[in-house]
Amino acid sequence: MLILVTYDVSTETREGRRRLRRVAKVCQNYGQRVQKSVFECKVDAATYELLEESLLAEIDETEDNLRLYRLTEPLKKNIKEFGTFKATDFDAPLIV
Repeated sequence: MLILVTYDVSTETREGRRRLRRVAKVCQNYGQRVQKSVFECKVDAATYELLEESLLAEIDETEDNLRLYRLTEPLKKNIKEFGTFKATDFDAPLIV
């Protein structure tokens, strides 16, 4: 399944800036950055649970915002891309 992870971490304090870096690091371990605070992650159900747990362990729910969206199939029908960024197709060979 394809998950869209979006977050808004308060960076007014040093700890907030650290949380922001840690949240981004967790997301990078599971997917690709498509915008500054938006990641696409292709995961199975078990990995999704690990991703969610890891992110919840990093954020402060009283100051931060975390959203996880499951993008439904067929992806080509539900996702439109414009501009210079082109997402990596994880189903295609990554090395040519």
